[in-house]
Amino acid sequence: MRQFHALIRVLKLITVLVCTVLCAVCNASDKSKQADVNKKPNVVMIIVDDLNDWIGAMEGHPNAKTPNIDRLASQGMLFTNAHSTAALCGPSRASIMTGLRPTTTGIYWHIKDKDIKKASPATKGIAFLPEYFGDHGYKTMGIGKIFHNSSAEGAFEQYGGRIKGFGPKPDKAFAWDSNGTNTDWGVFPEKDEDMIDYKSAIWAIDKIKEDHHRPFLLTVGFIRPHAPWYAPQKYFDLNPLEDIITPPYLATDMNDVPQISKAIHEMPMMPTTDWAIKNGEWAKAVQGYLASISFVDQYVGEILDELEQSPYRDNTIVVLWSDHGYHLGEKGRFAKHSVWEEATHVPFIIKSPETLKGQKLATPVSLLDLYPTLLDIAGLPAYDRNEGTSLKPLLTGDANTSGRPAITTYGEGNHSIRGERYRYIRYSDGSEELYDHDKDPEEWTNLALNKEYADIKKRFIKHLPINPAPISEYIYGNAVNEHFEKKLSKYGITRKK
Repeated sequence: MRQFHALIRVLKLITVLVCTVLCAVCNASDKSKQADVNKKPNVVMIIVDDLNDWIGAMEGHPNAKTPNIDRLASQGMLFTNAHSTAALCGPSRASIMTGLRPTTTGIYWHIKDKDIKKASPATKGIAFLPEYFGDHGYKTMGIGKIFHNSSAEGAFEQYGGRIKGFGPKPDKAFAWDSNGTNTDWGVFPEKDEDMIDYKSAIWAIDKIKEDHHRPFLLTVGFIRPHAPWYAPQKYFDLNPLEDIITPPYLATDMNDVPQISKAIHEMPMMPTTDWAIKNGEWAKAVQGYLASISFVDQYVGEILDELEQSPYRDNTIVVLWSDHGYHLGEKGRFAKHSVWEEATHVPFIIKSPETLKGQKLATPVSLLDLYPTLLDIAGLPAYDRNEGTSLKPLLTGDANTSGRPAITTYGEGNHSIRGERYRYIRYSDGSEELYDHDKDPEEWTNLALNKEYADIKKRFIKHLPINPAPISEYIYGNAVNEHFEKKLSKYGITRKK
């Protein structure tokens, strides 16, 4: 009996020792994992709503004054031929945040943030970009317009909210007052402090000042230069009316495009270039847009300044992008909503500890590449549901071409494909446009019917989406014109008149 009890005591002792060793191993493993997480770079992501290529570093407009965005470009890589997957806020942001094309998800129009994961089988269970970072140990924080409405529930550990709308606004419009659009321009309000983006910038700056014991992803969604183009007086003073140069415009530009192109691009609620010329408002509208850009550039700079003064300076990736571009009189229109250069072309800047500094790269890239690129340069596992491609080889100088064009989709079946030299457009009825940017940067001469360019068209046609997803039943918004009202009315989407 004594031998039996002695054996029991020995077994208990062995059990305690084994448990102690296992706990030590587990704790060491946990500490090792935590150390690995803490070595990860931080990420500051700045989103600028409706910003086309009118920044100094891209030379998109001779009056552009963006010293802070230009500073960021000088510290990292600027992709000068970057394009959105959709020239409309809702589908563009849903695509970026899911890492999926509109033709995969069926999100061709606006969608509420809460409905993205219900939109189609492709989005079921998808991890949004900030969610994926959070799942891999990051502290995720966001403020402002990040998705279309604000932010999808659960996307961020901390979300500072978004003030509804695009205000502040005066009691009465200054120049343009039409149902279905926020478009207007003029000096308002008096102080920066009254602007929504000022509040977002201050929130983000306060977050940078905090002590962070985990790597963080901080996302700031600015709403300017989304219409209305209002800003305090000092930003208009930076862009004097007498110095404003209006963009190139050809009154007969639309004579050689197919009928469906005219129908798709009609925007009856928006001013036309001819209206703006007749009423002496073109330069004023351009001034308002430039003033809005100068305003948001100021607060991009405030965030960059705080980051550079912080202990996170040398271990933080900074990325800046816009959801799509904007026409300011080109093609006879003031709008996004198109498959042409002005609406698809966006600023896209990445700065990281291992990025080449002050480089500009003209190879075509897509905002679809943002998600996999950030994972790659942050040292996180690749996400097998991403449809884009990591741009890390371009950022580090290991490659100088993406090897593929950038695809933009506007509505179901309308695709624009941008290469290094040419833009090819295919509409849902099979009609085409083709432009040679070396000879025709304004896209004034449609070469699609010229037989000499048949082989060039073939090179682009092979990149057209195959078996695109049907329109998601969860889309919503304004149909904008008669063409889309016919297409979308069965989803409850009509025009605001």
